[in-house]
Amino acid sequence: MRRMSTRDLRELEVVNLCSGEKIGYPCDFEFDLECGQILAIVVPVCDGFSFFSKRQDCIIPWNKIECIGEDTILVRLTEREAPCCEGKGRKKKH
Repeated sequence: MRRMSTRDLRELEVVNLCSGEKIGYPCDFEFDLECGQILAIVVPVCDGFSFFSKRQDCIIPWNKIECIGEDTILVRLTEREAPCCEGKGRKKKH
């Protein structure tokens, strides 16, 4: 069994297989406290490139994750499933 911490997951870039677009890097996670499972990853997405850009969060359900690799999390999201994740400026990893 391969194990990974949430700290490790935050270092992986999220890429949408449907569009080929880089969405960003996870900043947060949603958990089911009763069964102790991750329900979704949260990726911040900036609306534009300026300092005053409005930030939206792209919530990606765990069942939309296709693969977690060494450098990337591959997800399969249609434009209708996650419109906030597509076509926006991306927040850079620090």
